[in-house]
Amino acid sequence: MADEQDKDTQTEAAEQAETDDQTEGAAAEADGGEDMETLRQQLQEAQAQADENWNQVLRTRAELENARRRAEKDVENAKAQAMEKLAGEMLSVKDSLEMGVQAAQDDSADVAKLREGSELTLRMMDQAMEKFHIQPIDPNGERFDPTYHEAMAAQPSAEYEPNIVMNVVQKGYCLGERLIRPARVIVAKAEESSQEGGDEAGGNDDSNDET
Repeated sequence: MADEQDKDTQTEAAEQAETDDQTEGAAAEADGGEDMETLRQQLQEAQAQADENWNQVLRTRAELENARRRAEKDVENAKAQAMEKLAGEMLSVKDSLEMGVQAAQDDSADVAKLREGSELTLRMMDQAMEKFHIQPIDPNGERFDPTYHEAMAAQPSAEYEPNIVMNVVQKGYCLGERLIRPARVIVAKAEESSQEGGDEAGGNDDSNDET
């Protein structure tokens, strides 16, 4: 009887152990399934966030491109408007010149009136250039500046110091701070006679020394 009871006890223990193993296995499978589901959900969320970030990058890129195009268009429009204003001013000057040329073709043209008309046209031109910040460079009597002046020649002068502009052959012009054309000038230099006199004096001194 005792043996049979022991066997029954062992059988029950074995069955209980098997049941416990099955329960633990099921729990482990359940935990593993939950972990996989959590990972899958996290992956989906990460993918959704990545898609949103990429869409934001594309939107930002499109906005920057549109802004660049708008800026280029604004610059082109500003240039066109400036050119239109300049063209309008130049047309008035051209009309005045044509009237002067037509008047000069008349055999009985009054020279004084022609001169007055030319001076008026020149004033119109100066006013138009001033509107667009075009300033003349007329450096007569100033020290030569290679940044804004172009030396055409250097001539001896007793009136001007060396390196002083003694004559402006052609005026220069600046657009704001930007040089459009340098002034073409003639620059003064020391008189050759004074240099030669100095050389001759030096030669006489040498001859006296030899004597």
